[in-house]
Amino acid sequence: MFKIEQIKFPIFAGTLYSLIIVFIGSLIASLLLAFTGVTEASLPKLVYIVNALALFIGGFVSGRRGQEKGWYYGGMTGIMYYVFLLLLGFLGFNSQLGMHNVYYLLLSFVISALGGIIGVNTTRK
Repeated sequence: MFKIEQIKFPIFAGTLYSLIIVFIGSLIASLLLAFTGVTEASLPKLVYIVNALALFIGGFVSGRRGQEKGWYYGGMTGIMYYVFLLLLGFLGFNSQLGMHNVYYLLLSFVISALGGIIGVNTTRK
């Protein structure tokens, strides 16, 4: 049976963790919208929080698995994650590319790199 702990490539593992967290966060957000008094106006804040958490944890996982260069593994995880979301939005929803995408890419890099730095420093040597 396939286990996520068996993945050897740190960047791929971190991106996979990020996508799983976003999926779970989206499921929770949709349940909150359906069964509570939460309005759609508060949804953008929730989306940013879930994405930032997913980026941080993905960077943490990749940095911990890489065991060195946490900023690099974490940052590359953030870039891979954002490029995946960018392609999904561009190909699936016909979203436009603009300068705001560069800002989000840099922010994704920084958040994941921070997670990677912390992930490297929590490894046992």
